[in-house]
Amino acid sequence: MRIVIAGAGEVGTHLAKMLSNEHHDIVIIDPEESRLKPIDSSLDVLTIHGSATSVNILSDTLGKKTDLFIAVAHSEDTNITSAILAKRLGAIKTIARIDNKEYLEYTTREFFKSLGIDSLVYPELIAAKEVLGLLHETGTTEFMEFSGGILALYVQKLDKNAPVINRTIREIYFSPEFSQYRAVAIKRNEETIIPTGDEIFMDGDMVYVVSTREGIHEMMKFSGKVNFVAKNILILGGSRIGRKVAQHLQKECNIKMIEQDLDKCIDLADELEDTLIINGDGRNADLLIEEGIAKMDAFVAATGNSETNILSCLLAKKLGVKKTIAEVENVEYINLAENSGIDTIINKKISAASRIFRHTTNPNVTQVKCMTGTDAEVLEYKVPAGSKITAGKLRDINFPKGAIIGGGTRAGKPFIATGDSIIQAEDRIVVFTLPQALDKMSKFFI
Repeated sequence: MRIVIAGAGEVGTHLAKMLSNEHHDIVIIDPEESRLKPIDSSLDVLTIHGSATSVNILSDTLGKKTDLFIAVAHSEDTNITSAILAKRLGAIKTIARIDNKEYLEYTTREFFKSLGIDSLVYPELIAAKEVLGLLHETGTTEFMEFSGGILALYVQKLDKNAPVINRTIREIYFSPEFSQYRAVAIKRNEETIIPTGDEIFMDGDMVYVVSTREGIHEMMKFSGKVNFVAKNILILGGSRIGRKVAQHLQKECNIKMIEQDLDKCIDLADELEDTLIINGDGRNADLLIEEGIAKMDAFVAATGNSETNILSCLLAKKLGVKKTIAEVENVEYINLAENSGIDTIINKKISAASRIFRHTTNPNVTQVKCMTGTDAEVLEYKVPAGSKITAGKLRDINFPKGAIIGGGTRAGKPFIATGDSIIQAEDRIVVFTLPQALDKMSKFFI
């Protein structure tokens, strides 16, 4: 597949890294040479220094058959213009990143399709939906549902009091409740591994678990976590993400929002009638105490400034908030923030890359998520008849070592995979994979 990416920012670079693991023919265009140099030195892709809205550059780049054009530059205008031009110059499919939620309305989307843009991606909306999901599943660090929620991936950070600490996966496997969930990966000391039965759970491990609905309670018990209702929520920052979260929750929860810009506070008060808007600095401990931070169930920092979000979440955690969520713009800050004690890190660029990545993979992929803080990915496949994955028991088909099947659904009913599982055509299968195994693994679903 030949893919042209316009924009070598964090979304474009992350996409290029993911796609190069699948051996696609990747071209990335950017007007800033300083952004292209690190890509040249680390990835097997072609870089072009120039503007993605230049007809000459696009004509030369799209001269060969181009299956997909992805416009993810910082400027929305650049993305829309370049995607329209790319379609006219022969790109088979085009995707553009946008910053305006009005463009997602049906009539507007259809208008853009008529101009040549096949799909629009709005990162802030994707991130806001992730926050809402995590405010519902408060006992987990990261969360993804499959098949309407009858199967899900949960990410949980273990502390020294977790019942599973110093026990092996094999020990826990003898528990009958374990048939309803499966640990598919562990992130430890910045390394993500697919565990064997002899792997011992340790303090500080980030554990990735696929579970049925029935298994959630026991899974939480083993990890020492509890799902609680987040009724009182403090949001820091009147950003697009903060606004969207408040809009969705203000009728059913007690929402307070702190915003430093007075003019923005006035606009927010008009827009969010059931949200209490407070003008102030969320990094100020006295202000947080005055606004009842100790009584808050959850704190969401979404100012658009990574440092502010991280520091305010650490302060909120110190003051007793049970669930803290920080929107971290800088990808290089993610591991630092995760290790500092913040419950959940959201990165809208990685979330947007996940959404776009689905357009580039095996057509049998129904969902994709790039995991925050690791190169690993989770994919849901609809199993085609005659594919290698249906050839026998999972233990016998030589499935790549860097990938693991957590479970799936068959005829609307969930199951957790074991070595004795036999996958059937039409099953929906959840796979956790490290980047080095992605290409080999995907061939099992063709």
